[in-house]
Amino acid sequence: MAVEFRLLGDIQALVGGRPVDVGHARQRCVLAVLLVEANLVVPSAQLVDRVWGGGRLPNRPVNTLHTYLALLRRALTGVDGVAIERCAPGYRLTVDPAAVDVLRFHDLVDEARAGGDDERSADLLEQALRLWRGDPFGTLDTAWLNNARTVLLMRRQAARLDLTDLRLRLGRHAALVPELHDQVEENPLDERLAGQLVLALYRSERRSDALAHYQRIRRRLAEELGLEPGAALRTLHQQVLASAPALDAPRRRVTARSAPDVVPRQLPAGPRLFVGRSGPLRRLDEALSGPGVAVAVVTGPGGVGKSSLALHWAHANAHRFPDGQLFANLRGFGPAGAPPAPEEVLHSFLEALGVPADAVPRNPDARAALYRSLTADKRLLVVLDNAGGSPQVEPLLPGSPSCAVLVTGRRYLGGLVVAHGAAAVELDVLSGPESEELLTRRLGAGRTAAEPAATAELLAACAGLPLALDIVAARAARTARLPLAELAEDMRSSAARLDALDGGELGVDVRAVLSWSHAPLAAGSRRLFALLGAAPGPDSGLAAAVALAGLPTSRTKAVLRDLEDANLVRRHRDGRWRMHDLVRLYAAERAGELAADERAAALHRVVDLYLHTAVAGERLLNPHRDPVEVAPAAGCEPVDLPDQAAAMRWFEAEHACLLAAQRLADEQGRHDAVWQLAWSLSTFHRRQGRFADQHAVWVLGLAAATRSGSTGALVLTRRRLALACARLGRHDEAVDHLRQALELAERTGDRRAQAHTHQAFGSIREATGDHRAALAHLARALHLFRAVGTPAQEGEARNGVGWYLAQVGRHRQARAQCELALALLTAHGHAEAVANTLDSLRYVHQQLGDWERALHHGLRALDLYRELGNAFEEANALDHVAAAHLALGRRDEARRCWRQARERYLGQYRTADADRIGRQLVDLEGSTHVEGTLDLLRGGAAAGRGGVPGHDRGGGRHPARG
Repeated sequence: MAVEFRLLGDIQALVGGRPVDVGHARQRCVLAVLLVEANLVVPSAQLVDRVWGGGRLPNRPVNTLHTYLALLRRALTGVDGVAIERCAPGYRLTVDPAAVDVLRFHDLVDEARAGGDDERSADLLEQALRLWRGDPFGTLDTAWLNNARTVLLMRRQAARLDLTDLRLRLGRHAALVPELHDQVEENPLDERLAGQLVLALYRSERRSDALAHYQRIRRRLAEELGLEPGAALRTLHQQVLASAPALDAPRRRVTARSAPDVVPRQLPAGPRLFVGRSGPLRRLDEALSGPGVAVAVVTGPGGVGKSSLALHWAHANAHRFPDGQLFANLRGFGPAGAPPAPEEVLHSFLEALGVPADAVPRNPDARAALYRSLTADKRLLVVLDNAGGSPQVEPLLPGSPSCAVLVTGRRYLGGLVVAHGAAAVELDVLSGPESEELLTRRLGAGRTAAEPAATAELLAACAGLPLALDIVAARAARTARLPLAELAEDMRSSAARLDALDGGELGVDVRAVLSWSHAPLAAGSRRLFALLGAAPGPDSGLAAAVALAGLPTSRTKAVLRDLEDANLVRRHRDGRWRMHDLVRLYAAERAGELAADERAAALHRVVDLYLHTAVAGERLLNPHRDPVEVAPAAGCEPVDLPDQAAAMRWFEAEHACLLAAQRLADEQGRHDAVWQLAWSLSTFHRRQGRFADQHAVWVLGLAAATRSGSTGALVLTRRRLALACARLGRHDEAVDHLRQALELAERTGDRRAQAHTHQAFGSIREATGDHRAALAHLARALHLFRAVGTPAQEGEARNGVGWYLAQVGRHRQARAQCELALALLTAHGHAEAVANTLDSLRYVHQQLGDWERALHHGLRALDLYRELGNAFEEANALDHVAAAHLALGRRDEARRCWRQARERYLGQYRTADADRIGRQLVDLEGSTHVEGTLDLLRGGAAAGRGGVPGHDRGGGRHPARG
């Protein structure tokens, strides 16, 4: 039977695909030495020296050696082509070199370097690197094997660099970028590797990133080695600056149809040690072997081993997927950078499937269609690790029932379970016996058996969380002579244990372990570490870190690098710093040790940073809104937001931190800051459809305004909370808040506030179906806005009057009002109100039966919402445009728009709207051209929204903005 010897990882011998027991560690050393020197005579003296490595020899080493050789011969008895022979002055193991992975690796690399065809050379190097399963010779530890291991690791790194050069020549630069980023993290001072990343970024049309990376390695070389980059890297830098044609990627005239039939093998190495998990593995077996596109989602708390489980299962079942395995880290959670867009992942998948980079479609829909075509009828496994949500995963699902998809993520991905029938596999902590097995295998049975009480204490402290077990094992392994009892004592003598983790995760006693990284830090690094733990939100941008530290930006960056080196924070490609959950809890405790006034001043600065930047961002998004007066910033520099797009990006990145900053401001007793932060989030929340968050910030804002004693703030916060309540269907609460707001505004004679409140009342009355009362409120708002001379708000109110005239059937008057509003708003550049008014005109013309004009206005509104980044209204507009297309007999266009609207509704968790559209699409497929169209539009007209039954937009055409 065929034999296979594996040395590139734990030492294994397989006969006919089945493992053969080749004995204990010292006996495996003998086998390893003979295999490295296969078909050559190894003198007995050398063999003894290499096996015992100058350590303590047995009484009769030659006799012991003979015993090991005899046992190995017995284990390999009957294996064709393998023999261990006595040949003076030593021994020789005869075997086909192709059966030994180390020799096979050398042969493949040598053949690849012989040159010829780049495609073939790249394939040979990929084959060579796939042979690696971990560190050569596993955990065996002798001087000779350690030296051989070092040489092999160096040769592997050289092969990886050669392979990267080949891939760059073959035009595969885009797919290389994430892989090269990871390699640079491992080898930050490797100039050849740095040059490869610079070139890949440049060829991926990321010239600024390429230049930035050059500056990073130049800085690092200077700081750590006192050197400048070498001539090759400096020349590459000059070529990038000059956009030299010599750097351009080779272009091949290849279409997607001509993609070669390649077999991707993208799985990262599986976990070196894996224990337990029989139940989850069985559920994965069941979930990923049924008919249709099988999808399984592994969920659980951070550090519980989701990725390890997925990769273990994937490697064990790779033979079931002969057409290959695709892998992507979606970076939904944890310290790995911003999540990649689905189209970026599709790009890398298509390249892995053989599509040249220059043949990958630019259009995301075309890219997804090509992906589905290439995976059709293939037996392919797709592993999507660390997903943040269902919308991130859905575009990456193949269409073929022969494929399987394995997803991991911290959150329950209900969208995949409901829409795609995914099987949910919940992962819990390890059991007691499983934890003991994992720690024993990491440290060695002899070490744990020698100290059973200390081992039991360590296991109890780790509470079954694999992350905690790994940290403890790594500490113990670094100092082999350290008694486990001393390690247990260190943990026992620490302060009170960390509190239980949020979200049901179990707390583990890792404080002492974290202190080993914290204690050696410089004082400035310890201070910022503590403040990051106390900072509002789950992560921090550079501006927030600077505000917390109260230091210049350059000095703050240096401190953050120190914390990175200690593995206490991680910087991501989105420029933000994050801590693991347990590390953050530990840092928060350290913050309690700072002087109270120092901690308070730092947190005051960071709240000011968020407040002033958010207010500036809101003014960019809604320049026609009544401004608020904010107290001067204390000791911080707000983030510069140049335009609306930058403001939306900033609000998206900082949203969780802004909510936390508002809560912190409330704890600090900064009442004005609390309601002003709520004010600053208004447009972002509305455009993104984040209505639960909107309600929460205004509840806190109203309480703060009440404590502040400011009548103006109280009127504003009651009005805004009323609108937030209405969005959530809490209409009685909304009316009560508005009545109190209106009484206060009338009592103080604030006509502008009265106008805004009447405008808000219109929204509430519409939501309860009283359109005539809504019209009366908007007419009053219009009168007041005209009286105080605010043209933009007059235009909004006039649009509201037109909208409610249409609701009571006075369509021609409604059209006249909306057209006046459109002219006024256009003249004052109020883009969002213009979009709202166009949608009102769309509705009016729809009711008048003029579907062509309705479609015209609807498309213009849709374009504006997209330009503004108003995802919530974009979904509504697509819904409306689809109805107009259908009325005009354009069924394909209606179908396309409804599908896009449904996709956006799902992404916004608007399941009722998504389900309604799903039913309409089914009806559309089954109806006749004329009768079906009429039926669908009758259903929409019954709700007064023209094909949008049950659709509530909170008075949508004239939301109060003051």
